[in-house]
Amino acid sequence: MATKRPRQEEEKVWDAFQNCWTINGEPVDDANESDGEEFVSLKERRALREERLRKQRKRPAAEEEEEEEEAPPPQPEPQQRALVDEAEDLRRQQQGVDKEKTKRAEEEARMLREAARVGTNALKSAREIADDTQFGRSLPTDWRPLDQPLDDEQAAALRKKWCILCDGNQVPPPIKSFEGMGLPRDLLSALREKNIRRPTPIQVQGLPVALSGRDMIGIAFTGSGKTVAFSIPLIIRSLERERKRPLRSGEGPVGVVLCPSRELARQTHEVVSFFMDRLDRTPLRSTCAIGGEPKQQQLDVVRRRGVHAVVATPGRFRDFLDSRALNLQSCVYMCLDEGDRMLDLGFDEEVHRIMNHFSKQRQTLLFSATMPKKFQDFARGALVDSITVNVSRAGAANLDVIQEVEYVKLEARIVYLLECLQKTAPPVVVFCERKGDVDDVHEYLLLKGVEAVSIHGGKDQEERNDAIRRFKDGSKDVLVATDVAAKGLDFPDIQHVINFDMPSEIENYVHRIGRTGRCGKTGVATTFINKTVEPSALLDLKHLLVEAKQRVPPVLQVLDEPEERGEGCAFCGGLGHTILDCPKRDKDARRLNANRRDMLSGTGGPGGDW
Repeated sequence: MATKRPRQEEEKVWDAFQNCWTINGEPVDDANESDGEEFVSLKERRALREERLRKQRKRPAAEEEEEEEEAPPPQPEPQQRALVDEAEDLRRQQQGVDKEKTKRAEEEARMLREAARVGTNALKSAREIADDTQFGRSLPTDWRPLDQPLDDEQAAALRKKWCILCDGNQVPPPIKSFEGMGLPRDLLSALREKNIRRPTPIQVQGLPVALSGRDMIGIAFTGSGKTVAFSIPLIIRSLERERKRPLRSGEGPVGVVLCPSRELARQTHEVVSFFMDRLDRTPLRSTCAIGGEPKQQQLDVVRRRGVHAVVATPGRFRDFLDSRALNLQSCVYMCLDEGDRMLDLGFDEEVHRIMNHFSKQRQTLLFSATMPKKFQDFARGALVDSITVNVSRAGAANLDVIQEVEYVKLEARIVYLLECLQKTAPPVVVFCERKGDVDDVHEYLLLKGVEAVSIHGGKDQEERNDAIRRFKDGSKDVLVATDVAAKGLDFPDIQHVINFDMPSEIENYVHRIGRTGRCGKTGVATTFINKTVEPSALLDLKHLLVEAKQRVPPVLQVLDEPEERGEGCAFCGGLGHTILDCPKRDKDARRLNANRRDMLSGTGGPGGDW
């Protein structure tokens, strides 16, 4: 039976229960009630607490809205375009670029055709142009090689080995030895006497082409043996004619070699006469027809026994033809040494007048180290089934020449010249653009005790011949010259060439530095440049140095490159510009217009070395 809890204990339990009563975790006691505060139920307290939490959540959102109002409005996102639209825009841009390129290409082609038309006329006679004469095939020849001809694969491998490029139909295969070419024994002995044991690349391919009677354009760097390459075919042609019927008094020549300068003509004649004099079984005769020397002496051999070969400058040779001291009835071989210069403005009219004396077909050859595309194009149009033999890029510098370019002020050049002369041992050639500079430099060197001689077009021929002779035999250490000595002259022992000024045309620069580094030897070429040099010439020089893997000075490295340079200029061969920007084309146009005015006024026009 349960016992009753005492009353005092029940009161204690009730008091403890009241003291522990809480609302939302907070105790409620008598003291709170005694303060007279209103009683808040649990439900109401929960509602108040939720209201406070709601207000706290809204406050950060309001603050963020205020910050967004203060911040700048966001930029609208760019609308994304479809790939098709972008491709269409690129296509239109490319079409615009292509149209511009096409327009430039058409303009260049038009200028090139115009230049080719003028040059083609120079290689044909007036009768051939009027009658539109077209020769079907090349002149026949009795020459046959001694060696068995190489097949196509062997010929291609040999050309690749010697870096020979050929363009033409049915190119004769190259021949690796003079003996294999079937040359006469006397001629082989003469080659050995000249210490020429084996053919150079231009001779390996060029001699079979020329000996077979084909018209030819020969391009090779300076000092590569081009003179021998066109002299031997001339001798073989003369031997064929002499065996069929010997020449009589007043007859001839069988072959003609035209040169742009008297010094080059004399040097070429020395080579031709050397080989002809060694032919004991069938003696041949040659003469040199150049201005500045007595005519009677040059014509004496023609009048006595007839002449097989004539090496001449255009002016004197044309004078002999016009006076009928010579005729071209027996001539079947015509070679233009330094062909690009011979067909350039000034010589082209002289060459055309000489061609007017031809009445039948002849074999025509052009040789040069610099043959711009315009000359190659119109030569192919004028020659008969021609073959182009290229051993190097037309206009490329000889890789055996170390090229050094230095910036020297105008007033400091002549003093700095003495320092440059100390780089190598003599002999040294100094080139100047103007005759007055040649005289000034020559006088200065003589005052400083330097053994020097000089030549330029203003000196008489006897003085020019004496200067060349004394320089070649070693009695003089320095030769100061204009570009009259730059093309073709062979100075085998020259170690240093100094360009006192940069020539305006890059092809003249190539010929100048080609006086050294000949026959496989190494040479040095130093060129002075300054602010007077045309920017186009500096750009051409820069690209020529890059092509030859030479050091490019900082003054050339900072030059601005043209936007569209392509493969260079087809008019002058420069690599730093195109035919549209060619300064030589503009200069020739001005000279041509001046020549027309002179012809109208009866004062003549430009001409070559007479």
